[in-house]
Amino acid sequence: MSAGAALRVIGFPGRYVQGPGALRSLGALVRELGGERPVVVSDDVVDAALGTRVPEALAAASLAATRLRFAGECTRAAIDELSGQARDARADLVIALGGGKTIDTAKGIARALGARLVIAPTVASNDSPTSRLIVVYDDTHRLVGVDYLARNPDLVLVDTEVIVRAPVRFFRAGIGDAISKRYEAAQCAGAGGLNFFGGTPPDTAGILADRCHAAIVAHGEAALEAVGRQACTPAVESVVEATVLLSGLGFESGGLSLSHALLRGLSAVPALAGALHGEQVAFGTIVQLVLEGRPAAELEAHLGLLARLGLPTTLAALGWARVSGEQIAQVSALTMAAPYIGHFQSVLTADTIARAIAQADAAGSALIRTPQAAP
Repeated sequence: MSAGAALRVIGFPGRYVQGPGALRSLGALVRELGGERPVVVSDDVVDAALGTRVPEALAAASLAATRLRFAGECTRAAIDELSGQARDARADLVIALGGGKTIDTAKGIARALGARLVIAPTVASNDSPTSRLIVVYDDTHRLVGVDYLARNPDLVLVDTEVIVRAPVRFFRAGIGDAISKRYEAAQCAGAGGLNFFGGTPPDTAGILADRCHAAIVAHGEAALEAVGRQACTPAVESVVEATVLLSGLGFESGGLSLSHALLRGLSAVPALAGALHGEQVAFGTIVQLVLEGRPAAELEAHLGLLARLGLPTTLAALGWARVSGEQIAQVSALTMAAPYIGHFQSVLTADTIARAIAQADAAGSALIRTPQAAP
């Protein structure tokens, strides 16, 4: 699959559609893609929350879908089981309706069937909708590997009326996932790393990652306030575009680095089982900036931004209140096994990562104790 380090490679979804009421166009867009027998992958919560929106949108184009019930974890066994149900329905198009794990499961089904794929996220909690990646877990919620689609999704359909009705925590986590991309793409490019297409990250990917960060800085706080009252505002639209589209393009074509590599370790900590992906990544950005040797003023500014956005700046804020040096060492050792740990411009070791985790936690704790820096 590698295109070789000499080739610059970037990938995009076939189409990206975003805005209030976007789901109403689902049936017409499925028809444009040639879909005749779609299946919808969703969990019970999403199915109840959306009610008849999706069936009505499909019916407007004289389509009906078979629903595949997602049980909550994206495992290879779950993908295999639902793929069998999709085959029984003679599905030619898969619609993902939900959050990250529902989306990844639907990707796995589309991959197994060679079917068209439509992603309709109901939360903006991460940037999985636009990418080819399928992040697979085991039944204990531990990350076990990453599979790939042959191509990016055919359509990403983001209804912001649906997004703003989800809990604010999910929207905030999406910001946490996206805010790392500027730093990770820069480290990957600087270290000569490859992106998720096996190619050299093009300059365009870095530009998109930078723009993603700029949109969050400019509009993040206003967007969170608006989502708190379930309002679709220009700030919300800008941040959703940043966290879903720009972040997705930035990581897949720009590459990842330490902020995401840390998830290999953090996801294995039982105390962090309740922490969302983007919340863990947000803390990971602090660790990465410590290891990059950023000036104290820049680190403090980043910590202040995270605090104003309500993102965790300490391990305790993630849910890990009592942490030992031995436990941090275990997280660091697992982090070293991440495939993109080498996308860093200096050589990392488990010891240097462990020290940086402790320093990041201390810096975040100092911020909390400083009244004028509080959000």
